[in-house]
Amino acid sequence: MAENITVEKMQQTFCNKELSVTERFRGMFTLQDLGSEKAIDSLLTFLDDPSALLKYEAVFYIVQMQDPYAIPYLINVLEDTSQEPIVRHEAGEALGAIGSNAVFNILEKYRFDPVIEIAETCQLALARINWLNSNKHSQVENQYKCVDPAPASDDDNVQSLKSALLDESLPLFDRYRAMFALRNKISEESVLALAEGMKASSVMLRHELAFIFGQMRNKNADDTIVTVLTDALKNSNESLIVRHECATALGAMDKKNCTHILEEYLHDEEAVVSDSCQIALHVYAHSLFSK
Repeated sequence: MAENITVEKMQQTFCNKELSVTERFRGMFTLQDLGSEKAIDSLLTFLDDPSALLKYEAVFYIVQMQDPYAIPYLINVLEDTSQEPIVRHEAGEALGAIGSNAVFNILEKYRFDPVIEIAETCQLALARINWLNSNKHSQVENQYKCVDPAPASDDDNVQSLKSALLDESLPLFDRYRAMFALRNKISEESVLALAEGMKASSVMLRHELAFIFGQMRNKNADDTIVTVLTDALKNSNESLIVRHECATALGAMDKKNCTHILEEYLHDEEAVVSDSCQIALHVYAHSLFSK
């Protein structure tokens, strides 16, 4: 009963469109921790929301739950072309995170989608499921306690991992594996290698790099990270999914100059970017308060 009341109270907040994006965003962490079907149902109510960012974040937390209960709802989102690419992408990633062979055909259907974010996401999700099928007894864990779209490579050499990350001829899944191995090393050399990856042609690789820079926060070579994130955020020709992650990552940095950058784009003409900057500033302020 206590869980039901908690979910219901959270949903009342989420559904209140008079509240700010930041206020509506806060309770998602609570729902992820609850991890119940009722929590998933509550997150799914966001899918009719006008905010693409809130829809995206709702599906992100469903990704972390890895609950097969969500599969039919996620398929509906992936197939709904009226949903923004950033939302459909996250639904495809969620299907890969759950890792069920039951979603193989639907991912195959969209692996060459004309929207590049969707195509690359489905290719990665398929590769992840194939890898899981071939490595049933492997433990896929990381120090960030999150579900990654690909397992980290077993290679321990920064230079060879960097070469794999930057090799445009390799399958995207292999480059992701190198990327996560570099993230897990958390050395200055590995961070500088990751920063070079932001020049990659793959939208999803640049998006994931920005995401993991946020995970790593200010660990080593942080000035370099801030520079590549800022450049991408300022680039109006960059994919919204990349600019969103860059704003989010800048909010996770323990650096005052990042707030100036976020404030500059707080009223960006793209709602996903402006909303991301608003939430990122909230995260930064909260991290200072928590010290």
